[in-house]
Amino acid sequence: MAHTRHRAGTVPAEFGNSLRLATPGRVNPPRVVPSVIKPGSAQAPRTRELVIITGLSGSGKGTVLKALEDLGYYSVDNLPIGLIYKFAELTASVRRAAIVVDIREGAALDRFPALFKRIRRKIPTRLIFLESDDATLIRRFSETRRPHPLGADQSVATSITDERERLEPIRRLADPIINTTKFNVHELRDTIHNLFGGRKKSPDVLIQVTSFGFRHGVPTDSDLVFDVRFLPNPNYIPAFKNLSGKNPGVARYIRSFPQTVEFIERISDLLVYLLPHYVEEGKSYLTIAFGCTGGRHRSVMLAHEIRKRLAAAGYRVKETHRDLLKK
Repeated sequence: MAHTRHRAGTVPAEFGNSLRLATPGRVNPPRVVPSVIKPGSAQAPRTRELVIITGLSGSGKGTVLKALEDLGYYSVDNLPIGLIYKFAELTASVRRAAIVVDIREGAALDRFPALFKRIRRKIPTRLIFLESDDATLIRRFSETRRPHPLGADQSVATSITDERERLEPIRRLADPIINTTKFNVHELRDTIHNLFGGRKKSPDVLIQVTSFGFRHGVPTDSDLVFDVRFLPNPNYIPAFKNLSGKNPGVARYIRSFPQTVEFIERISDLLVYLLPHYVEEGKSYLTIAFGCTGGRHRSVMLAHEIRKRLAAAGYRVKETHRDLLKK
């Protein structure tokens, strides 16, 4: 089946078509994407449901809409506020539907909280709110050199601040709230498939395990920070000084101390206990940071070891080393 896609503006490159900006001087018609669901297929819905996607410009709303479309949701982008309730009434024929509502609605967006409560009383409705940190949003807009939908007469940073304030009443109604700062397109899509597609191959949280050096500062986005400077430092071994914790010899040296083995076991057990609680709380992304003095030996080895253990426990885990190449 051919999909009709309305090109209503542009988008930060990291999310492809994740954001469609209003074109000045004209009204952008909604983008309607019908989905064909075969009876008895794995995607065939059992219950009626409306999913409303909203959030900050550049945070990936289009990516989420496309992910839901892949799951069999009848998908509409840029539906005017005045038509949402009527659309909700019509979803009985398609059973599951998803729409995007965002700052492009202008002043009409102020009516959305009351409208959402009204719709929720009529049919099962979920509100997804997407957000990212300011630096990430600014970078995404900068990569495409496109204006923020609030207009080109002010800076992107100011527009983001204004948009956050405008959307705060809607954000308070949302569940889940997903921060896409560290998601790429594929990770965001997989998160949505896990939340709405019934896939339970791995827990619904993406974990980043990273190493760093305290002399370069603690990563500001860390959720959990572990200081491993109590372990013997390979930097004082001439043969290891110019190597890293990725080197097998360095790793064997660090692991040769009983406190290292005990630390790995205790931290692994702690994380396996904590992570289900983060998932239950709705956490979609968690950064676990291990720090040593320079960020090249002990923290690297520990981050790598913990990443392997969490992956073995069934979690989606990324491994990064912020200060590995620094001196």
